[in-house]
Amino acid sequence: MGYLKRTEELRRDPTKLVPWAVSVVSVGLNYYAPLPRPTAQDGAKGWISRYAWGDDYHDVVKERLESLLEKVKEIYPGAVEGKVFVDSGPVLERDIAGVAGIGWIGKNTHLISPRRGSWFFLGELFLSIELAYDRPIRDRCGRCDLCLKACPTGAFVGSYVLDARRCISYLTIELKGAIPRHLRPLMGNHIFGCDICQEVCPYNVKAKPTAEEAFYPREGLYAPDLIPLLSLSDEEFRRRFRGSPILRAKRRGFLHNVAVALGNLKSREAVPALIQALQDDDPLVRRHVAWALGQIPSAEALEALRKRLEIESDREVREEIEGAMADILSSSLHSLQIHTKKDILPFMKAIKAHYDGHVVVPEEPINLPVNTPVRVLVPEADDSALISKAFAKLSETSFSRIWDT
Repeated sequence: MGYLKRTEELRRDPTKLVPWAVSVVSVGLNYYAPLPRPTAQDGAKGWISRYAWGDDYHDVVKERLESLLEKVKEIYPGAVEGKVFVDSGPVLERDIAGVAGIGWIGKNTHLISPRRGSWFFLGELFLSIELAYDRPIRDRCGRCDLCLKACPTGAFVGSYVLDARRCISYLTIELKGAIPRHLRPLMGNHIFGCDICQEVCPYNVKAKPTAEEAFYPREGLYAPDLIPLLSLSDEEFRRRFRGSPILRAKRRGFLHNVAVALGNLKSREAVPALIQALQDDDPLVRRHVAWALGQIPSAEALEALRKRLEIESDREVREEIEGAMADILSSSLHSLQIHTKKDILPFMKAIKAHYDGHVVVPEEPINLPVNTPVRVLVPEADDSALISKAFAKLSETSFSRIWDT
């Protein structure tokens, strides 16, 4: 988001951007389409933010504003100069809309109208003539903090303050590199944008549907099936999302979002497609696909990761694969059963209770005497280091030493 710094001076002083301008007309265009989120029963479905379901809003709003400019030129007796902006220049759109009285900037940093909620796009028409000006309206959030509490990644530092680095919309649209590992499990099935902090806002409870047909979902953009998206080529991606805001994420960003969503859904039917995507030409895609396979433990996933590791040359992808293999191994250890004189205990409970014995990876039960220190023997194998890493990850303080052979 370095562009914000580069254009800061222009944003703070619009006269340097449009020196002839005297007034700004700020507009909002409703895009709300009242369709529910998919449920677990719907299968491996992704969530695309409502604003991206239809045609590209830049084009729709710009066309309306340019038409408005022509109308102003028709009815105004003198010469009129004007320029249209729709999220396309260094313009503080929310601040201008707030000063114009469309709404106030809420605790979730969205512009909220008391009558229309926050499901609307903004646009500006700068004009060289004076107008009758509207006034701002007061903040009406009050004590409500539903949006702050609802954010899955904890992106709100406080009221009116958003840490974009944790925001799902930023992570799935603007971020150019890898999604931080600790945030991936918190992202759910979001593959482009989020909407949660708007959905919980009381001012959106009675939001009216848009009258603009262009903003209703295109085929395949509302709760799309995730698995087929993994196989999109560059050309197929551009063709499928032509004229859609989704193009902004580019194929590599969109596919790594899809991989993370499938990993979070723990969709076993997605394993074959993920294994195939592990061969993708883009290292960024492979990194997130490897992580997703690590979230869906299976012998097929482990074998595919092991084979890819043998030929993978990218260091960061190799690290992801090793981490995914450790995740699969550790998840299998959680389900291991250990026999004792009193009962059969799950592996982790047995470790915490300090039972002794030789634990054979991955699934052989053993009779163990009670109340003696823990010793774990890891079989000698090519992946012994990964197995050791898995044991250490499970209960690092429970072992005085882990043998590799």
